[in-house]
Amino acid sequence: MNTVMIGGVAVAQDDAAGEIQYRALHVGALLSLVLGLLSIVVPLVAADSFEWCLLTAPIPLIGLFLGLRALATIRRMPEQYAGGGLALSGAVLSLLFLVAGVSYGGYVYATEVPEGYERTSFNAMKPDEIQERGGVRVPPEIMALQGKKVFIKGYLRPDSVSVQQGIDRFLLVRDNNQCCFGDLSKIKYYDQAYVVLKGDLRVNYSQGVYRMGGTLHIEPRNAATGAQLPVFSLEADYAKY
Repeated sequence: MNTVMIGGVAVAQDDAAGEIQYRALHVGALLSLVLGLLSIVVPLVAADSFEWCLLTAPIPLIGLFLGLRALATIRRMPEQYAGGGLALSGAVLSLLFLVAGVSYGGYVYATEVPEGYERTSFNAMKPDEIQERGGVRVPPEIMALQGKKVFIKGYLRPDSVSVQQGIDRFLLVRDNNQCCFGDLSKIKYYDQAYVVLKGDLRVNYSQGVYRMGGTLHIEPRNAATGAQLPVFSLEADYAKY
């Protein structure tokens, strides 16, 4: 028996009987392969952000589900559907990238904070709705970090520096999307921190994630100025990017 593809349909020809049997390509198998290939995004973002790693995890999860479901259907009705190889490939790729990405992302998250520093984030610096209505500019748990050594990740805002190498001070922002790379006056105070590097520590410009560590200083009264004066500043003695 020979099998050929015609317009997305598997055509099986029985040479002995001279009969032609048409089998449709299972859509779930094709979708599974596509999602399996797209799942490479999970390990790619894992090193920069474990949160993004988890947010992209549904891609391989759906790919794995569709692949296994398509395989079951094809094996149950082999005379009606084709695409078992595609479904298997999609399921394997989805599982591989899911496990690799989540494992690597978890390892980086667990080991990236240097000893003696406490992890914080721009998300934690944002007051919730109740706090904002009550006039609380900085969450109490963040105020408790005043004068302490913290570890935070973010992106270097390009227009906050005048050189590309040997940078000793810059604005560290929450993300590199329009939110934090647009008009400075539209950036919320909790989406940025002014970083000053201590001693001989310097960084070069990069579009990637910066991992910074140092003493956190907080000036809640500057929140009234928008983003013109920093509420959060970091006297950094650790930098990795």
